[in-house]
Amino acid sequence: MIDLRSDTVSRPSAAMRERMAAAPVGDDVFGDDPTVNALETRVANLAGKEAALLLPSGTQSNLVGLLAHCQRGEEYIVGQDYHTYLYEAGGGAVFGSLQPQPIPVEADGSLSLDVVKSRIKPDDPHFARSKLLVLENTHNGKVLGLDYMAEAAQFARDNGLSLHLDGARVFNAAVALGVDVSEIARHVDSVSICCSKGLGAPIGSLLCGSDELIASARRWRKMAGGGLRQAGILAAAIDYALDNNVERLRDDHANAKRLAESLQAIDDVDVQSNQTNMVFIGLPSGGTGEQLAASLAKQGIKVIGGQRMRLVIHLDISEQDINKVVDSFESFFAHPG
Repeated sequence: MIDLRSDTVSRPSAAMRERMAAAPVGDDVFGDDPTVNALETRVANLAGKEAALLLPSGTQSNLVGLLAHCQRGEEYIVGQDYHTYLYEAGGGAVFGSLQPQPIPVEADGSLSLDVVKSRIKPDDPHFARSKLLVLENTHNGKVLGLDYMAEAAQFARDNGLSLHLDGARVFNAAVALGVDVSEIARHVDSVSICCSKGLGAPIGSLLCGSDELIASARRWRKMAGGGLRQAGILAAAIDYALDNNVERLRDDHANAKRLAESLQAIDDVDVQSNQTNMVFIGLPSGGTGEQLAASLAKQGIKVIGGQRMRLVIHLDISEQDINKVVDSFESFFAHPG
């Protein structure tokens, strides 16, 4: 099976499973799991932050980050297409009575700081207090550069905002930029790092920030049901991923580029975007997309159909798989239906 729906479908390798099975464990809610403690210290250091907290998912990591930054009735400014706003079930509003202020996302995945400025509320009892700016790097595979991150950080400081980064794929961004993750994370007050996408762990994200912020996040994690007991088996998987699966993200990026270049040669396929490990294509119609998805499924290739299609490359996708996908696309458009 070739699964291009998301990099969340990546599976732990046999070597990763061996590391998990051998992990020393304890009760992490009591702070007694040595593998979790070591991982949190390691990731905090990688991000250049004082502390880190292991959570079950990126959604929960972002959620407790929002809750640790903002009080009830306060506001966070966020891209209207960012995962934190659009795909996380409104958790900040439900759990924390936080008000999101969504704004358009620019073509490069950034937020216009002029637009952000226009949405910051005055100090007036009629309005929610604007407290936090949320960015996403990468966004739909697009990398926010270091100059923009530095500009956004200075903007946030100048306007009394904290800055949170949804860095679900921040390692992809770092590899694409040729820098350490800390060079990106140094510009933000907190960063959420997902390890169950391109890094290939079966579960887990880490929230990194100051000691004070992470202490607050730890309390929110418990309240949200995210306290884990013998979580060392999960931390060990992430530790293995950090040892073995970071630099190989370059392979995913190269395979995505090969796929994009090959699909662009097909008349009815419009390659709209290709950065890092994602390829976005446009098709003549939604019906074409559904027919294509059905045709690919018969050949053991999973995609999400539609007029606009996202193809995501990950560690389970080889060069040979890319060749099969291209051949299948070419065959479909040579003989549609």
